[in-house]
Amino acid sequence: MLYFFAKCLTMELYCNFMGMERNIPGALIQSLRTQKDFIEEDFLKVHEMGEPITTVRMNPAKSPSVFMNEIAVPWHSCGKYLNERPVFTADPLFHAGCYYVQEASSMFLAHALQQTTNLSERLRVLDLCAAPGGKSTLLNSLLNEQSLLVANEIIKSRVPVLADNLSKWGTANTYVSNNDPRDFGRLVNYFDVLVVDAPCSGSGMFRKDPAAIDEWSEEAVKLCSQRQQRILADVYPALKRDGILIYSTCSYSEVENEEIADWLCQEFALETIRLNIDPSWGIVETTSRQDQNWGYRFYPQHLKGEGFYLSCFRKKDGEVHSDFKNRKQEPIKIPIQHLQEMENWIASASLEIKLFQDTYYAIPVGQAHDLAFLQERLYLKKSGTRLGKFAGKDFIPDQELALSIWASPKTKRLNLNRAAAISYLKKEDLHFTSDLSGWVLMCYEGFGLGWAKVLPKRINNYYPKEWRIINQAIK
Repeated sequence: MLYFFAKCLTMELYCNFMGMERNIPGALIQSLRTQKDFIEEDFLKVHEMGEPITTVRMNPAKSPSVFMNEIAVPWHSCGKYLNERPVFTADPLFHAGCYYVQEASSMFLAHALQQTTNLSERLRVLDLCAAPGGKSTLLNSLLNEQSLLVANEIIKSRVPVLADNLSKWGTANTYVSNNDPRDFGRLVNYFDVLVVDAPCSGSGMFRKDPAAIDEWSEEAVKLCSQRQQRILADVYPALKRDGILIYSTCSYSEVENEEIADWLCQEFALETIRLNIDPSWGIVETTSRQDQNWGYRFYPQHLKGEGFYLSCFRKKDGEVHSDFKNRKQEPIKIPIQHLQEMENWIASASLEIKLFQDTYYAIPVGQAHDLAFLQERLYLKKSGTRLGKFAGKDFIPDQELALSIWASPKTKRLNLNRAAAISYLKKEDLHFTSDLSGWVLMCYEGFGLGWAKVLPKRINNYYPKEWRIINQAIK
């Protein structure tokens, strides 16, 4: 969550992270006393206890056996509660993109999308405030292969981690952009779904991150509300008629939640959507004061998750279809021998090979028109799955291909034990012997980690330097 936007404000409170009393701002408590099902004593007690909760979300495209016996998050079966927090960096399956560490409450996005959208259709979805990638990887798992996801991050420094997490997830129908929300005004009526997990004051994270208390103030809440309105107004034209807007924050403040819902329906042609929820989940269903718009609040005293708010809307104006107007471009001709060689590296008839500068990448068949449309209007940092490049007649495979679900069975593979996998992920010299030669996909429990090149007298480790494990204590 992006509550750090408020860091420029003066520090008003003090909280010791190691377990001393957590001084929840009195102004926040006062604002919550009128909220449905808010019990002040229980709210303060659960924050004082600070009981840690660790959840992961499994990648259904890779289906690892790890964590399969753990208790599922009630509103999303791919989410799992862990009894204790392991050192994820020490798990090769984490590096292979087999699961994502995500807070349980935010996984409610899956339930909201399933309730409001026909996921069997080909959809265009925008995750506007996407870094570090929790909601984008969740959305990607729900969409079919023909659908398209644009994961956008406004802050440039946060884009690489977003792109890396989506690369590890392994699919080819995701595009990462680095644009301001106003830039999406160029994509009028384009998206079927907009997900806006808006920058907020972060009060919902007080239990998980007590340092967030120091950054909270009433002024921060007001500034965040204004920023949320600006973001929503800028991106609104990009949603097509009958499209779905899902708005969420990690804030408890009504000004950032129910009041935003009222503002949306007063300013734009949106109608509120009520979701079906199981009462046993502990989620509090609310209605806004002015227009009775539906919303869903998560309080840690009622459920195993952090503070969260979500509401859904359907757009009632605009057009159903976007008006594509791409400049005519001559398609780049790909040498037939290159296409024949890459058939040995990827295995899917549902992918289309594209060439940009000297690098080959794959996107789903039927998305070339979308890609050209997006390239003309957005600053794209990642498009589909990067496959690699040719050096003369030799193909050099890319790290994204190693992590993808499309790597061909013809690819040479070497399954490593845990110790060897950790050594590989540290980018250490590899000393084991192998009957294989050339480019080999290093795997752990069958899942790709990256490439190595096996030569007659040595093995070159091609794991990305910026991804390597640097904690020498991990063995």
